[in-house]
Amino acid sequence: MTKTLTFGSLLLLSTALCAPAALAQTGASTAPDAPEAAPVDEDQAEAPLDQIPGEEVEVSIPGGGVSEDVVVVTGQRANLMRRTPQVISLLSQEDIERTGEGDIAGALQRVTGLSVVGNGFVYVRGLGDRYSLALLNGSPLPSPEPLRRVVPLDIFPTSLIASSLVQKTFSANFPGEFGGGVINLTTRAIPDESFLEIGASLGGDTETTFNLGYTYYGSDTDWTGFDDGTRDAPAGLIAAAAGGSFNTATTPEQRRRFAMDLVNSPTMVLQTNRQIPANVSANIAAGTAIDFGADARIGLIANLGYSNSWRTRDTLQQSSLDPELAGTPQRSFDSVITDNRIVVNGLLGVGLEFGEHRIRWTNLFIRDTLKQGRLGAGFNRNVTDQDPDLPPSLIEQNSYWFERQLIDTQLVAELDFGDFEVDLRGTYAKSQRQSPYEREIGYAYRGDGDPGTVSATDVDDYVNDLTSGGQFATIAFSDLDEDVLAGGIDLSYRLPSLPVTVSAGYAYSQTERTASRFQFQYFRPDGALPIEIAQQRPDFLLSDFNVQTFDIQLRDVSGAEGAASYDARLDIHGVYGQVDATLFEGLTATAGVRFESADQSVMPVGTLAPTALSADYLLPALTLTYAFAADMQARLHASRTIARPQFRELAPQLYQGFESDREFTGNPFLQDSELTNLEARYEWYFAPSQRVSASAFYKQIDNPIEAAAFFAGGGQLRTGFANAPRAELYGAEIELQKHVPLDGLGGPFFDTRRLLLIANYTYTQSQISADDSVIVGPDLQPVEARLLFRDGAPLTGQSDHLVNVQIGIEDSERLSQATILLNYASERVTSRGPIQGSARQPDIVERPGLRVDFVARQAVPLGGVEAELQLEARNLFGQDYREVQEFGDNLVSINSYDVGTSFSLGLNLRF
Repeated sequence: MTKTLTFGSLLLLSTALCAPAALAQTGASTAPDAPEAAPVDEDQAEAPLDQIPGEEVEVSIPGGGVSEDVVVVTGQRANLMRRTPQVISLLSQEDIERTGEGDIAGALQRVTGLSVVGNGFVYVRGLGDRYSLALLNGSPLPSPEPLRRVVPLDIFPTSLIASSLVQKTFSANFPGEFGGGVINLTTRAIPDESFLEIGASLGGDTETTFNLGYTYYGSDTDWTGFDDGTRDAPAGLIAAAAGGSFNTATTPEQRRRFAMDLVNSPTMVLQTNRQIPANVSANIAAGTAIDFGADARIGLIANLGYSNSWRTRDTLQQSSLDPELAGTPQRSFDSVITDNRIVVNGLLGVGLEFGEHRIRWTNLFIRDTLKQGRLGAGFNRNVTDQDPDLPPSLIEQNSYWFERQLIDTQLVAELDFGDFEVDLRGTYAKSQRQSPYEREIGYAYRGDGDPGTVSATDVDDYVNDLTSGGQFATIAFSDLDEDVLAGGIDLSYRLPSLPVTVSAGYAYSQTERTASRFQFQYFRPDGALPIEIAQQRPDFLLSDFNVQTFDIQLRDVSGAEGAASYDARLDIHGVYGQVDATLFEGLTATAGVRFESADQSVMPVGTLAPTALSADYLLPALTLTYAFAADMQARLHASRTIARPQFRELAPQLYQGFESDREFTGNPFLQDSELTNLEARYEWYFAPSQRVSASAFYKQIDNPIEAAAFFAGGGQLRTGFANAPRAELYGAEIELQKHVPLDGLGGPFFDTRRLLLIANYTYTQSQISADDSVIVGPDLQPVEARLLFRDGAPLTGQSDHLVNVQIGIEDSERLSQATILLNYASERVTSRGPIQGSARQPDIVERPGLRVDFVARQAVPLGGVEAELQLEARNLFGQDYREVQEFGDNLVSINSYDVGTSFSLGLNLRF
């Protein structure tokens, strides 16, 4: 079917550039020049841009024509910003380096209206990651996360990225899944000159480094981020489970043999480590360029990076079954979680320039591994009530190994034939996520605390008989493979006699995912283990001797809650047409429409019904820009876009989120979301490279997808997804960028230095409209929308207030920067509160608070080598993490822990 989405009559001014960086021209998408901004130096004004010294910003986007390196200079900078037809923020390499962040997600949280949630997922103006689109050099990326279709941006080290562009207003050359915005990362292509860079850093934080944590051995090569084969899943076990009839098709002897085939001690014995190591990282990059012919050159860039970091969280995790959160929580655990994260990345890029044409071949490899040990003590009233005079009634320990890997190869040709330009893009990318040996084991305290009264039922010790409440052992093997094949062509033609550029294009992407999670429970058919065996530590408890002697077997519990595995696919065809035109002096327009056809399916392996979504959309977009003064302009924007459910939101499969430490499951009854977007913006370029901008925005969302909590068996708090009927989001942004020369203070130190002031503030409000219509809830049961969603409640992930401030001192003649960075986000809902009958619990709320960082970069003399010293201090005021439910004076801590302050010292050498 075809859904035609038309504009409302109201057009509001669009929001615009809010990064403290230069703005690149975007070739064919660029409207004719607006009137000049502030005056410039005459010598510079007469020189071609490529002959003026300045910062080069490299951008590669779909439909952008030849994305030239744009030289940014004082006095010309504001004019370049005004020449872009859409509302974008651009972080150049210089801007990224100023933040000192090690990954691009950290750098992006400094952009107006952006916040980073969880493990590197960017929220634009409070809209969840499902409303954001991530591209690499204009091509789509697969996600190595079962929890996301969007790739987590914290896996991209900043050393690989030449620029990061955030476009907040939709234009037809981008894919239609454009809710909050698109984030396009551009990798480095052809260097200006040969170089070799070597860097290393050492750091730690006050909560982790040289403090208590829990680790386990794993394999000999864990420090590399690669397992040596210790965690390889037994082939026979997985093959037997894949058939779906493991428990009935295998014999007791086979089930015992499978239990003995598993590696025990290295994968499950937690060890106390009171000296958690410091964080280390290293990076090496090299590049060269060779000129040949009259105007041709070829370049090569290679980059290899490694980081090994640690984080320990002493968390309080609770849940309550009472709608008013009164009385003793249903479940409460104090857990110490230690993460060892190893990231290995590599980039190989080849670029060719001839005449006005550019061809780039980019090959990217990123492997992100997390090794996690967790030990928790507390109580679960579904098992037993807690006696305050006794030790914690339950102990649970977990050992995990999460491997995420991304391989991407793409070829881009940006061809400029004068008035006619052609963009060709093709990419193949493969992501993988494996989590072998997900081990969980629980012990319960048996006894009265009096050592004088010892019996078989009173040993005053923690026991696990594999049968009684709170006493269990499970192991799971998760595997995900996702492949993306995509290509596109964009054509643009500038009419020779009119200030009009016409462009059109076609894009196709195919995403295929295969995911499985096989979970097994250790059990004994003859009942509880003898007490003397139940007291043994985990690896002895599940040893080969005990398995044989006491008939311990594996039982497949994969399909008990959803599907053990599923296949998913998404095919998208997109065609667009767009016109950039000057209507009259000072007024330009960019108008386009995109037709997009998509087929999405999730096919569980087994008896569960498949999900199939198929729809066609016409998605119009219009932006008007009016330069009503030499240094001021206004923008109007309106568009319609969509947001499709992610695979993990549709798949009825249980999976563990290692960041939130919660279980998630999908809902196969979700529908597409449809958005109406309106924007307004005023811009004043009062001096070169300086500006004030203010904007307003409004979005109406039909069928928004919201995360919602519910209680599974045993009172386990779990997160699922459901469509709310409708939601609205509106707000305003303001940004200031100001430079203050300090030469007036006197003395040689201040002669070449200036004060940098960058501040932006975003105010956002959202509200869900819920009625008495019946929807499918997160637990896959029918429920009235107004019961699951409180009418007027904010969207998940939306903070009312986002504030970013940068105050720094910079030297204009050599590298010398010192910057204080402040980031504040007000509380936001992470999940709708669970419902119980006709009662609804309060929403689960995250409180990010204020974070203050300090970053300094200084060129230092080191023989004849260019050397850069970096000092970073993060979270100076020790802002903690809090995720809670609150009802009046009653509060339940869902997930709360101290974050601490981190420090890092690095040295980069350039030869």
